[in-house]
Amino acid sequence: MSEYLQYGGQAVIEGVMMRGPRFFAVACRRPDGSICVREEPVRSGALARAPFLNKPFVRGALALFDAMALGMRALSFSAQVQTEAEQGSEPSSEAGRKASISDIAIGVTMVIAFAFGMGLFVALPTTLTQLVQGALHINSPFLRNVTDGVLRIAIFMAYISLISLMHNVRRVFQYHGAEHKAINTLEEQRDVTLTEALTSSRIHPRCGTSFIVVVLVVSIIVHSLLPRPENALVRVALHLGLLPVIAGIAYEAIRFAGRRRGASALTVMMAPGLWTQQITTREPSPDQVEVALAALTAVMRMETGAPSAAPAEAAPGG
Repeated sequence: MSEYLQYGGQAVIEGVMMRGPRFFAVACRRPDGSICVREEPVRSGALARAPFLNKPFVRGALALFDAMALGMRALSFSAQVQTEAEQGSEPSSEAGRKASISDIAIGVTMVIAFAFGMGLFVALPTTLTQLVQGALHINSPFLRNVTDGVLRIAIFMAYISLISLMHNVRRVFQYHGAEHKAINTLEEQRDVTLTEALTSSRIHPRCGTSFIVVVLVVSIIVHSLLPRPENALVRVALHLGLLPVIAGIAYEAIRFAGRRRGASALTVMMAPGLWTQQITTREPSPDQVEVALAALTAVMRMETGAPSAAPAEAAPGG
């Protein structure tokens, strides 16, 4: 089964991106109901350019960076597909200009989202801890750091629960479930067909949601072992500085869990992430699973015909 574990993906706007070691494919449902598939080679990422960094607890942060870059490319393409109906009657120069604007808008949105995430999941929890530590008699740095972590998890769970109520986000979560169904069907070595995929689970241990939950748990452990700076800006800087270390540990945990599916100890360890996927995935419709299968079969076809090469490391997908 090891070759199947090289495949992963993510949901995009009205579609799914699937990737293998050397190629990726994005399949999207057009506004007219047809499926558009884009196939490309994976550009050399940080790990490919610096293979000496492909070491446990080091590769995680780099693999995550590579996955984010690929995800932005897939997201940009899916956004263009949804606007192609109105661009179809325009001159190619005008359509190209709008596509460029779309790319810039997605880039700006990602920057804003990162800043918002830092404020919501780093600055806000540590500020709340400072506000309540006196009233709750939280005197030791250890307990304050643990309180930070617990608040961070609570805020994350509340955030994803709230956004899941939005129609567009719910659609993305359905495609997330479709992506998992397709990958689970492949990894269970069943026929990669719509009939088989519809019966597969929408939950997968090697998932971005599980990765985030593991990151949150690991951050509690790591920060509880360190002193707690009194200055809020220093505390936030410490969190940002340790993020690559925490991501590296979480990456190895997710990677190991993906290769040891069914082990009882790992099932318990990964349970919080799997529970959270009940929110970040939704049961997809057959036409959404069809899109996920179109992306998966496209990338499998390319990988099968590609010359052999050292497999690339991939961040948790889904």
